Amino acid sequence: MAFFLQLVFAGISLGCIYALIGLGFSIIFKASEVINFAQGELLLVGTYVVSAGVFQWHLPFLLALLLGIVITVLIGLLFERVILRRMIGRPTFSILMVTIGLDTILLTGVIVIWGSQPIPAASPFGVTSGFNLGGVHFATNDLWTIGITIVLCALRYGLAMRATALDQEAALAAGIPIRRVYALAWGMAAGIATLGGVFLAISSFAIAPTLGGAALLAFPAIILGGLDSISGAVVGGLIIGLALDITAGYESNIANILGAGFHDIMPYLLMILVLLIRPYGLFGSRKVERI
Repeated sequence: MAFFLQLVFAGISLGCIYALIGLGFSIIFKASEVINFAQGELLLVGTYVVSAGVFQWHLPFLLALLLGIVITVLIGLLFERVILRRMIGRPTFSILMVTIGLDTILLTGVIVIWGSQPIPAASPFGVTSGFNLGGVHFATNDLWTIGITIVLCALRYGLAMRATALDQEAALAAGIPIRRVYALAWGMAAGIATLGGVFLAISSFAIAPTLGGAALLAFPAIILGGLDSISGAVVGGLIIGLALDITAGYESNIANILGAGFHDIMPYLLMILVLLIRPYGLFGSRKVERI
């Protein structure tokens, strides 16, 4: 029983990391109905800056974390101001391609500055910090991950983003500043990405340029929960995290039947099953078009 509870706690913590990453996707989608394919590399840049701040520039962890958040927020704001602001009203596909371009630029920049070899992850916690209760180890990093996810979910700017995403002309008529909403969305998404990346790096003890690929596991979470739902991103992240850890924990018992590495495809299987029943996700808004 203790083993199962340990897997559940670890799954909740991992799910909160995916929820943080998914929040960035959902915030931008709510504001502009665009999926930001550069979210994974914003996560990567912020995590590398925090690590460099601690190990290269010898900053206290909290100061390095603040620096990482500030830099990624500035990247998000600059990208929105210089590039995306000029593309308001353009086809969605064009904006998607621009975010893919930003993804490539950020990844290349990280490799040029820090190289392609893994570097240590900055952490204010010891590897074994935390406490034991009933045979379950509650790691300090996991507790902070869960707590910060709860706090961030309570801080939302959703109504203005919803109005802008649904109808830009109606939002303008209501006096909602579209450009400010877009800028706020990109700044918030970039800052949250840094937090998610730092917690993810702490759990793996190292950072590599492939870390941004973690955003791919946030896709099943936000699609499962509903692209335009912040609550859905959180619930989807928790479901994916629990499914990954519990499946991985008991995988040895079913390896002969389903094969090794089955836990890697479990999130996508869950996503497909949910979409077969609810095409807009668990909490996504159903769109009705009249023709």
